[in-house]
Amino acid sequence: MGASKTEHFTDKQNEIAAIMKALGHPARIAIIDYLLKVDTCICGDIVNELPLAQPTVSQHLKELKNAGLIKGNIGGNAICYCIDEATFNKFQNFLSEVFGKITAQKKNCC
Repeated sequence: MGASKTEHFTDKQNEIAAIMKALGHPARIAIIDYLLKVDTCICGDIVNELPLAQPTVSQHLKELKNAGLIKGNIGGNAICYCIDEATFNKFQNFLSEVFGKITAQKKNCC
């Protein structure tokens, strides 16, 4: 979607779309899984866990951070990343709303 079209949608719709786009790659899901397992880590640890080059991992981390799914703190010459719970709570609320409406409707529209 072109950047000029996002103004036609609500802030919430744009935010959820950014989250879903960031989660739309298996490497990023693997990074989230790893961060959940270890709670925090250093970028080098993530590179050791994935079959990807360091620049590729860095790009995936950047996408996750831009979407607000992870946050990072600079410690020396490394960055420690962790899950941003607030963004995941927003995403959980959206999905709960969707599943709640699906369950409440229980229609077969197609």
